Amino acid sequence: MKPRELTVRGLILGALITTVFTAANVYLGLKVGLTFASSIPAAVISMAILSAVKDSSILENNIVQTVASAAGTLSAIIFVLPGLVIVGWWTGFPFWQSFLICVSGGVLGVLFTIPLRRALVTTSDLPYPEGVAAAEVLRVGSGTRGETKDDTGEAREGLVAVILGSVASAGFAIVTATRIAAAELTGFYSIGATASSGYNFGWSLALLGAGHLVGLSVGVAMLVGQVISWLIALPILTSVQPANAGEALAVHTMAIWRTQVRFLGAGVIAVAAIYTLARLTRPVVGGLVSTLAASRAAKTADDRDRDISPPWIYALTAVCLVITAWLAFTFARSTVLSPQASRLTLIAVPFVLIIGFVIAGVCGYMAGLIGASNSPISGVGILSIVICASLLTLAVTPTAETRQALVAFALFVTAIVFACATISNDNLQDLKTGQLVGASPMRQQIALIVGVGAGAAVIPFVLNLLAQAYGFAGAPNLHVVAANPLPAPQATLISALAQGVIGGNLEWRMLGIGAIVGVVLIVLDAALGAMRRLRIPPLAVGIGIYLPMSATFAVIIGAVLSHWYDGRVRGMPNPERAQRLGTLVASGLIVGESIWGVINAGLIVAFSKDAPIALVPESFTPAPWLGVLGFIGVIVWLYGWMLRRSRVAR
Repeated sequence: MKPRELTVRGLILGALITTVFTAANVYLGLKVGLTFASSIPAAVISMAILSAVKDSSILENNIVQTVASAAGTLSAIIFVLPGLVIVGWWTGFPFWQSFLICVSGGVLGVLFTIPLRRALVTTSDLPYPEGVAAAEVLRVGSGTRGETKDDTGEAREGLVAVILGSVASAGFAIVTATRIAAAELTGFYSIGATASSGYNFGWSLALLGAGHLVGLSVGVAMLVGQVISWLIALPILTSVQPANAGEALAVHTMAIWRTQVRFLGAGVIAVAAIYTLARLTRPVVGGLVSTLAASRAAKTADDRDRDISPPWIYALTAVCLVITAWLAFTFARSTVLSPQASRLTLIAVPFVLIIGFVIAGVCGYMAGLIGASNSPISGVGILSIVICASLLTLAVTPTAETRQALVAFALFVTAIVFACATISNDNLQDLKTGQLVGASPMRQQIALIVGVGAGAAVIPFVLNLLAQAYGFAGAPNLHVVAANPLPAPQATLISALAQGVIGGNLEWRMLGIGAIVGVVLIVLDAALGAMRRLRIPPLAVGIGIYLPMSATFAVIIGAVLSHWYDGRVRGMPNPERAQRLGTLVASGLIVGESIWGVINAGLIVAFSKDAPIALVPESFTPAPWLGVLGFIGVIVWLYGWMLRRSRVAR
């Protein structure tokens, strides 16, 4: 008898988890500019709940995490949507407009990744760190329940490995949350008379686990990106633009990094993404043809290779584009742009369709390369707003009267594309998990659409609540008196970009330099491939330039450790088992810190404090070095345990 998969109780449970995780993610994203991936915590929670039900299965657990994964991704819409409040156009978040932005863009994100599945998941060698981790967690839970035919002793060992990794990463994250040990080590230094740079080593065991899963090639590429960012670009740019009298070294260095070096990374990402998509054209077309063929042979097709049928894809895409057209037209009609409403709508709909599909491919590839949590989704937002605002200025000449309305319209349309990007950033990761556990892609795609709807219904309420309680830094129309308004860093940056493009004062230089660097990296990677040397994916280099060092340092360490560990266990009695043990511990590292991220977000909201369980002040002197020692100690302990277990023949 085939196990149950797409069930009402699974959809309801996933929607409930989505509701909680979406609320936590929206607050955390507006507060610190980061969101957490919810698929793995959701998998753990669903296993705990559904284990009490006799006829539950690994496939049903997978559906729950697929629905809930929408929370960790669709909530990233807050990187754009609050911009409408920040620029003074909205004073709150109208429910139906906000809901339909999320739904139309989110469903398009699901639909656009369907023809990409075979090219980027089935026939691809992309590592998909979070997808693999979620599958391992589901398998371990299934094995310990006796659901699968796997050796129960190995299943128990796998469970111990996941638990050890989870306890280690959650425990270390809790200690850093108390501020007894610091989660990072930061410093800045001068180079010569005017140049400067810095370092920001983050001690995240979840990112270390992701690095173990993505492998050496991606890790080295991100290291190259960090070298370009912090050892080459920053010293040059700070020497050309020295700090003003009295300006702190750290403030000046970080200002140059945020306003110039990140745009260099965005330029590299743009060129590398276009190159990647060009290389994927053939397999993507092949995937589309395969989808059509599979739908025609639906009665005999393997359920594990069947997607939502093309007629449904076309119909749902048409519905989403009609909603997009209605949203764009009604928005423009309510502004001074009313005479150009039809023209702007004719620009908005193709923009959402074409750029949305391109971005779906880019985000899917990036998520497969380094994971959905680490994917620089805000970099995609930067490129989207620049393209959208540039197109609008060609259609309507900005004047003093129309400039603000054009900025608002650009943000409004980009929000739909961004919702598409956030879901596609996660969808292929979920489909990889499904492929590894034998799930039906079609049922997963239906589940993700349900998750999009659940998340979209929650986001406007949470945004309005936070806007009224805290306000956003720099928002002119929110009559909120708050000592610490929410900074909404990405939304503030993207709003400034829209104003810069439409106002005609955007600095294009660094984007152009980044594009040139991207071309050089593509040539270098191709040459290394021809020589059969270690590849350096240009997209991963761009990500290394764009992301802060704290978000990539542990990934690089994990990739190097993974290479070293695999070399050590190659001559052991059962190298495959040893490598699987490493994968399970790395998965546990992601699980533990992710679950703590959910709990900590709830505590932050409940107590209205940045560090609700802090035991010492932020200035606690030993904290940085205790963080270093703790990070190294946990690594030595975990890898030592794995090596000892690997020497035991089974």
